[in-house]
Amino acid sequence: MGEREIAEFLTHLATEKNVSASTQNQALSALLFLYQQFLERKLGRLDSALRVSRPARRPVVLTRAEVRALLAHVRPPYRLMAELLYGSGLRLLECLRLRVKDIDFGYSRIVVRSGKGEKDRVTMLPGRLRRALKEHLAHAKAVHERDLQSGFGSVHLPDALQRKYPNAHRAWMWHYVFPAAKRSIDPVSGRVQRHHVSEKLLQDAVKQAVLLAGITKPQVVTRCGIPLPHTYSKTVTTFEPSRSCSVTKTFPRR
Repeated sequence: MGEREIAEFLTHLATEKNVSASTQNQALSALLFLYQQFLERKLGRLDSALRVSRPARRPVVLTRAEVRALLAHVRPPYRLMAELLYGSGLRLLECLRLRVKDIDFGYSRIVVRSGKGEKDRVTMLPGRLRRALKEHLAHAKAVHERDLQSGFGSVHLPDALQRKYPNAHRAWMWHYVFPAAKRSIDPVSGRVQRHHVSEKLLQDAVKQAVLLAGITKPQVVTRCGIPLPHTYSKTVTTFEPSRSCSVTKTFPRR
């Protein structure tokens, strides 16, 4: 099977199977991997293949009242996380992976480590969340101190920091802002420690809030049936001048 047959196969997927653009791209990637890695053959151009185009999707816009209603129905302790997602423009895992040292109350900013593209960036810390976040950190620190007294108190460290700073895994500054309610075993180090809150718990909390708030606009719930908070992360920045809030993407950002 050469370039002509592969092009015909891709065209068949588009015209007769009516697959999505992502499915066709996945099939092409699998064929390229097969030919390059196993058959050790470089394919030529496949310009004759009919490619599936991605349809343009209009954003779903939530009013300020709908946003307030949605956040008001997010149950604690997930409400503070949801408010940070909206107010700071954080993605889902960027919020859950925040560490204590990343919150800068002095400059009212949050440092996002290894975000999209493995890049660091700085975003704002909403003023109305300062008090709630300080109270939350005080409670989290008390939990950490009890863990230390019980012989635990460890946290997973990124990259090679564990080798560089062997005792840093017990330091408060390295712990997650939103720690899990229960301790677990780290599969890498084998230590019993406290990870961050599971992303599914936050997703489910927002999903329930959407239902309780009575929001029925299409595509607020994503294709997987869960309203992923990080699909809402650009809302304040994008539509603040018009005093509204918008879901800027239908599907989760990667």
